[in-house]
Order: sequence, then structure tokens, then C-alpha cells
Amino acid sequence: MNEIEKAKATLRDAGFFVDNLWHIDDVQSRYECTDEQAQEILDYVLTNERLVEDIFELIHLEAEEMELKDKEEE
Repeated sequence: MNEIEKAKATLRDAGFFVDNLWHIDDVQSRYECTDEQAQEILDYVLTNERLVEDIFELIHLEAEEMELKDKEEE
């Protein structure tokens, strides 16, 4: 197991979802930019309020589909 897989396993064991990670190569494969610029783009995109809201909405919809009890409705 390489170092990245070990790191992912450690995070997974701590409860983090690590099966969808983004890398600066995802940006640099399409655009000419520095590592720092690629990181800046990823930071902006992945912490964007709209994206975060969409993720929480989809979590809610999937939990409803699985008929999980909503703790906020107690």
C-alpha cells in the first residue's frame, strides 16, 4: 500500500469519506496554471456555499430514501 492509500485508510478509519478526492492535476490537465493557482481554484470550487448546500440537500434526500430518522425532527 502506497503512502496515499495509507493516508486515505487512516482518514476513512476516522470516519471521513475519501473516495472522491480532487487533485491539482484535475485542473492542470485542462488549464495552464501553477500548482498554487490550481489549489486556489479547487479551494474556491469545493468550498463554494452553493456546492456545500447542494451536498447537504442530497444527503438529506438520500437519508429520506433510506428511511433514516432525522435527529432535527425530534
